[in-house]
Amino acid sequence: MAEDRPQAPQLPHHLRGLRIPLIGSPLFIISNPDLVIAQCKAGIIGAFPALNAREAEGEPPLLEAWLKRITEELDRHNQANPDHPAAPYAVNQIVHRSNARLERDLEICARWKVPVWITSLGARPEVNEAAHSCGGVVLHDVINNHFARKAIEKGADGLIAVAAGAGGHAGQLSPFALIREIREWFQGPLALSGAISCGEALLAARAMGADFGYAGSPFIATHEANADAAYKQMIVESTANDIVYSSLFTGVWGNYLKQSVRNAGLDPDDLPTADQSTMNFGADRQKPKAWKEIWGSGQGIGAIKEVTSAAALVDRIEAEYRRAEARLAQGLRA
Repeated sequence: MAEDRPQAPQLPHHLRGLRIPLIGSPLFIISNPDLVIAQCKAGIIGAFPALNAREAEGEPPLLEAWLKRITEELDRHNQANPDHPAAPYAVNQIVHRSNARLERDLEICARWKVPVWITSLGARPEVNEAAHSCGGVVLHDVINNHFARKAIEKGADGLIAVAAGAGGHAGQLSPFALIREIREWFQGPLALSGAISCGEALLAARAMGADFGYAGSPFIATHEANADAAYKQMIVESTANDIVYSSLFTGVWGNYLKQSVRNAGLDPDDLPTADQSTMNFGADRQKPKAWKEIWGSGQGIGAIKEVTSAAALVDRIEAEYRRAEARLAQGLRA
């Protein structure tokens, strides 16, 4: 019974003190140091996939340079703004066996003492141990309760519940069902992913039992994002009805913009299912040429009305979040 659940423990220190309880999700290709630094300075956790930092053969690891820049810029910001320090940043590790760079990237992240580690496509104890060795906290993304339990059993500190409507590799479960099932047994850090594009959605995630919202698609349409201008504009012009759920493009089910699928010469309403043997999330991962401009997106994009800065986007979400809190409080008192 809900009344018998143990009291939730205090959040790890890396996850406390945010301006609003929001994590910017790591976006393949799109998340870069510019975006992460802007998100952290705005008071939310910014994140990028380690595999986004790709160097040419023979060059030093670009991931090292990215971590150096992010760390130093956030340190300078904190020294200049002691009353409004930046939020911590996160690095996403793709734990799938095809990622030949994983061991190297874990060593680099541990050396730079990355504060928050986000793991995807597999739960492996050695990855959690690497994070814990430098004082980091691990959040593992899951699409159902079964994978949630496995992640915690293997040493993850918290979970990201990727529900229906999320961008990228989304699950199919309602957030109401997924959060409820996880909270029946797990009281640690929990974020919700799935159409978190406005302050009202963020407050709803908190009401359901999540500690954080996890938002990606809104940050595609920001000046700092490493996305094509046409991609950003398509996000602005689209709504939930313009999203298709398919496994064709990576071998894992995910949400994509229908118009980008049409632009590639495919019918978004008649897509085949992918052959699972074609899955590849390694350092050499390349989209097939015909799919180069097929763009991922979650269902919450109807709330995105313009391309703006990451700071302005966080301002907007916070204002909506505070107004929603006030409306709810007034309703409860009525």
